[in-house]
Amino acid sequence: MSDEHKKRARMPPRWFVRLAWSTHRGLYRVTGGRVGLRRAKVNRYGMMRLTTTGRRTGQERSVILGYFEDGPNLVTMAMNGWADGEPAWWLNVQAHPETSVDLVDGRRSVRGRSAEGEERSRLWARWREIDANLDAFAALRSAETAVVILEPSPDANG
Repeated sequence: MSDEHKKRARMPPRWFVRLAWSTHRGLYRVTGGRVGLRRAKVNRYGMMRLTTTGRRTGQERSVILGYFEDGPNLVTMAMNGWADGEPAWWLNVQAHPETSVDLVDGRRSVRGRSAEGEERSRLWARWREIDANLDAFAALRSAETAVVILEPSPDANG
C-alpha cells in the first residue's frame, strides 16, 4: 500500500454514521445503561455518556463519546464524526461548561474546556497511540478538532 493511500481516510456515508450514533444511544436507553458504556484501557478508548445543557433550549442533551483518562480528567474530541462543523454537544459545553458524564462506575460532575498548546499536543499524541489513523481522519475536517478536557467539578462529591 502506498504512503498516499495509507494517509487517506475513508468514512462511511454520513447517514450511516448518524444511524450508528442513534442506535448506540437507543441501546443505552433501552437497556437502562447496561449496554453502551465501557471503561478506557491503556490501548483502547472507553465510552461515556455526556449530558449537556442545550445552549438555545436549556434542555438536557446526551451523547455517547469516546474518551481516555488523563489523571483525574477525561479527554475526548469534538470531532463531529470527522465531518465539518462543531458538534452540538461541544457548542453546549462551551456555553455551559458545568455538565456531567455517566461512566460504567457511575455519574460524575465535570467542567469542560478545550486543551491548548503543549497540553493539546500531548493529549493528541495520546489519542494517536489509541488510533493510528487519527491524523488522516482529522484531515477530513477543514478546521482543527478540539481536544476536550472534562475536569472533575470543584463541587463534585467524592
